[in-house]
Amino acid sequence: MTAPEFVVDSSLTIEQIDRRITFIDDLQIMEADFSDLQLHTPVEVNQFYDRLEDRIAETGEELWFFLVNYSNCRIDPEAWWDYSRRGKTLNLAHSMGSVRYDATEATRRQIERDAGTERFDANLFTNRDSALERIKTFKSKRIKKIIHEPNYTRADFEPRVSFIEDARIMDIDLSDITFFHSKDVDDFYDFLQEKLEATGRRWYYLINYNNCQIMPEAWVQWAQRGKAFNIAGSEGTVRYEAGQDTEEEIRMRAQSQDFRPNILRTREDALARIDQMKRDGY
Repeated sequence: MTAPEFVVDSSLTIEQIDRRITFIDDLQIMEADFSDLQLHTPVEVNQFYDRLEDRIAETGEELWFFLVNYSNCRIDPEAWWDYSRRGKTLNLAHSMGSVRYDATEATRRQIERDAGTERFDANLFTNRDSALERIKTFKSKRIKKIIHEPNYTRADFEPRVSFIEDARIMDIDLSDITFFHSKDVDDFYDFLQEKLEATGRRWYYLINYNNCQIMPEAWVQWAQRGKAFNIAGSEGTVRYEAGQDTEEEIRMRAQSQDFRPNILRTREDALARIDQMKRDGY
């Protein structure tokens, strides 16, 4: 499937973003170039990070050292919260260590404030060579391949999926479950995909997020698998009773991926939304 065209800062196309993402395989480095770039809005930030996630997924390697060029980069205040959150999520999912260089003074101060708040080492340098030398001191985690132990079995997932045939609804219950890492996510979506394919048709997805937790380390894989699952079989997706963190993450990604978050307060509200979608021809 061809990736959609989009615009960042009114001039940056997906091809231009791709030119800002480089993989140095022998050093296990993913280099992101934000130099001379101004990100004005949350949408622009989320579009850039969506593409970063896609490019990492395309490599087939889960873990990389991150080398980030901030030279003359500006991130407007209204975009900073999304930038910080998406960056944290990407680091937890894929980074073996992150180093930044040539940050402008304003960006440097903001990163350093976040570093103090989030308890991570900002690793800021004035030039690329120094940043590379710092990365060379890090130890690769690929040597000891990370194998996540599954937290759930098929028996745990079976009662969480049912079908309301006459309403064309696939009812997915995520209540009181925590997805700790990518293995949990993959196990669940493999199960969902199997259930979907067995029906041979498309459905409206009704998803209960009550007290569901998706840990930051699992969010990138959750978003990737969820997007593919929607493309594969959804007539429309409605979510309800999502906690604040989950709702914020879904709404943030919806801005750049052109889908309606459709997050409602109750199951009754969600069912009413699906009825409205049917009347509107979705």
